[in-house]
Amino acid sequence: MTEKIKMKNPVVEIDGDEMTRVMWKWVKDKLILPFVDLKTEYYDLGLPNRDKTEDKVTFEAANAIKRWGVGVKCATITPNKERIREYNLKKEWPSPNATIRKELDGTVFRAPIIVNSVKPAVRFWKKPIVVARHAFGDIYDNTSIRFNEAGTAEIIFRSKKGEEIRAKMPEFKGPGVLQSIYNIDESIYGFARATFNYALAMKLDLWFASKDTISKVYDARFKEIFNEVYEKEFKESFAKAGINYSYFLIDDAVARIVRSEGGVVWACKNYDGDVFSDFVSTAYVGSLALMTSELMSPHGYYLSEAAHGTVQRHYYRYLKGEKVSSNPTALIFAWTRALKRRGELDGTPDLVEFSNNLEKAVIKTIDQDGIVTQDIARIMDPPADKFVYTEEFIDAIAKNLIELL
Repeated sequence: MTEKIKMKNPVVEIDGDEMTRVMWKWVKDKLILPFVDLKTEYYDLGLPNRDKTEDKVTFEAANAIKRWGVGVKCATITPNKERIREYNLKKEWPSPNATIRKELDGTVFRAPIIVNSVKPAVRFWKKPIVVARHAFGDIYDNTSIRFNEAGTAEIIFRSKKGEEIRAKMPEFKGPGVLQSIYNIDESIYGFARATFNYALAMKLDLWFASKDTISKVYDARFKEIFNEVYEKEFKESFAKAGINYSYFLIDDAVARIVRSEGGVVWACKNYDGDVFSDFVSTAYVGSLALMTSELMSPHGYYLSEAAHGTVQRHYYRYLKGEKVSSNPTALIFAWTRALKRRGELDGTPDLVEFSNNLEKAVIKTIDQDGIVTQDIARIMDPPADKFVYTEEFIDAIAKNLIELL
């Protein structure tokens, strides 16, 4: 075998939980370490270690990405009450994804990994649909109250100069819940510029969708900033590129996206992007394991991650000694995108080429060789009657990768 590809600077490696943590090691050992002299700064965001460190490790990982510019993240557990009991946790720790995204203040771009053997469930779709999710604020950093009797509430803003703005909420007739959310102009401007730049680079139309007819201050501010950024900074370049910017109400955008042929970047607020990225991935490629997820920050920070969860059900079977057919494609593409970004920043074209070849090896394994995991076998057209276990799938990719290299 030829000499391993050298790296100038490390990638921040963020480990995760359950079956994805197991696959993470398999992917590294079989698809990366034999070919790349890998440099990483490692952080363990597995739930036990987050509990042990009082969640400090999550902030340390985010700060490491700020130092080195590039990170790659495995899937992690966001604990609920059941997980607290299962892992004997000190408390219900927040979502590590939400924490890291808040620290980096970026936009998450989620796009389908298109394979010819999996046809979109929406028959009109022919081109990629990229969901650009604002990764700051919204309900992911909300403040909530549960109340047990009738009463009133108001939102109070106090400026650093001591000025106050007050807004009363409707009178509550009995017990219930309330929640406040927020966003920051600077972050919304960064979100807008990131999506316009991405659409321009990919030569795709850009949509932004919200509900400003109902949310006349919060959503309206997003619409206002997007329009301002477009008119002042991108209108001319979009015209030269032959692409368009459109604003839609979110319900109209959903109706339009189902009837479109794709080929669009769909910018969404944080919660909307969370929901519709899963909708697009499931309808387009049938599996979250066939979806890329890349966070790009206006400060230049980059994080690629698996778009799916920790594959809990397969992990329990794995612990019993059973073989499982979990799909590691999204984990592999998380690594390829991070290494590609590292190579682009550091001026190491061999690393970029390796990343491209690894992605080609995955597609060849699925499309040409017909070697697939169980989730892909079910949704292929026509469905496959055979599938392989996870390690066999990775071994087949490694064989194709060697041939490409």
